[in-house]
Amino acid sequence: MSGATTDVAYLTRALKMPRTREVALSLADTARSEGWDYLEFLAKVLSEEVASRETHGGEHRVKAARFPQVKTLDDFDFSHQRSVSRQQIAHLHQLDFLREAKNVIFLGPPGTGKTHLSIALGVQAARRGYRVAFATATEWVLRLSEAKRAGRLSEELERLGRIPLHIPFDPEAASLFFSLVSSRYERSSLIVSSNKSFSAWAEIFGDAVAVAAMVDRLVHHSEVIVLKGESYRLRGKGKEVMAAEQTR
Repeated sequence: MSGATTDVAYLTRALKMPRTREVALSLADTARSEGWDYLEFLAKVLSEEVASRETHGGEHRVKAARFPQVKTLDDFDFSHQRSVSRQQIAHLHQLDFLREAKNVIFLGPPGTGKTHLSIALGVQAARRGYRVAFATATEWVLRLSEAKRAGRLSEELERLGRIPLHIPFDPEAASLFFSLVSSRYERSSLIVSSNKSFSAWAEIFGDAVAVAAMVDRLVHHSEVIVLKGESYRLRGKGKEVMAAEQTR
């Protein structure tokens, strides 16, 4: 083993760069044969290390996010859900909205793909180095209620401010949700999916003034995507029922 090889082995261990240690020699051979300059070689080595870390760390972050299922855009049936733009979703998938602290809001009837698209964005974010947390609005409110009772609501809101959140909106959420939205305004991203239109949120919360302020903050810097059509889960069920009736 040459001195340089020994140095690389030591330095990559010290820097905790196992993938670099694995590929450095083979990439050096490729660099010589293909005439790479020093910067090209360095870029190739570092890209291997980054890809490896994204793969391993990303899956850990996906698990930590507690998604109900792991969904990706590859699994989404755009041919069935024609009310959403594939190009728009692909742009969101690049995660610029996270870097700009913007929100993404999916509205539409049950079964139209809101949660699938939300989770797909969350999974992509986790695999690209972001910590993500998934819970229903009710679960977030309960979490904040416990923090408030313990006298650490501000600390909990500050901690959550560093994590992009996905919130499937449901009718049992309480007014603490407004505190969560307000604390993240122009600081961190939210991905929200709801079966209810904005106009129906006042009835759910029972406080039209608070809801108006909350929606104003949510929508100010956001992409609002309205999905339409029949439930994906019920697709084809009508034909099955008709066939069943005909066999009687």
